[in-house]
Amino acid sequence: MKKVSLSGSLRENVGKKDAKNIRKVGQVPCVIYGGTEQIHFQVAIADFKPILFTPETYVIQIVLGGKTYNTILKEAQYHPVGDQVIHADFFEINEANPVVVALPVKVKGTSPGVIRGGKLKIKLVRLIVKGLIASLPEFIEVNVSKLNVGQSIKVRNLKLENVTFLNDANAVVVEVKAARGIVLSDDEEAEAPVA
Repeated sequence: MKKVSLSGSLRENVGKKDAKNIRKVGQVPCVIYGGTEQIHFQVAIADFKPILFTPETYVIQIVLGGKTYNTILKEAQYHPVGDQVIHADFFEINEANPVVVALPVKVKGTSPGVIRGGKLKIKLVRLIVKGLIASLPEFIEVNVSKLNVGQSIKVRNLKLENVTFLNDANAVVVEVKAARGIVLSDDEEAEAPVA
C-alpha cells in the first residue's frame, strides 16, 4: 500500500470546548487508537486533502513530537452543512496483526461484451478486505477480458493470496449489461455469470 505522511501536534487538553477552539484556528482534532494507549492530537485542516479526497487507501505515517506512528484512517466526521472535516480517527497498525481496509477496484482488460455494444458497470468501487498490511495491495484488480454481455464477476470469483474478502460473496463487483437495441443470440442469453 502507498504511504503518506501527516504532521501534527499533541493535544494538551481533551474535551468538546478544546475541540471547538482547535477547529476555530483551522485545525482538526484527531485520535490514534489500537496501540497501548489513545493518542490525542491535532492536524491542520489543509493537510487532510491528500488523504480524504482520493479513491486511494493509504498507510498514513503520523509524526508527533519526533515519533512516527503507522496508521490507517478509520473514520472522518464532517460538518453537517459543508464538506469540512471536523474529527478523524486513526488506527495504529501492528505489522503482526491483520487489519480491515476498503481498497479501490480497478478494471483491467477489454470486455468482449463491451466491444459488441454492452455497457460495463462497476457495482462495487471499493472492496473490504482483511490481511496483514504487508500483504495488502494498493487496489483490487478485476480482469474483464472474458466478460460477455449478461455476465458478471462476483466477490467469490476474486482470489488474492493472504487476503480475505469481507463483502458478501454473491455481491456483483462488475457486470456487462445489454445496451438498448443490442440483439443477443440464444447462446448469449443462456450464458451464466463468468467464474
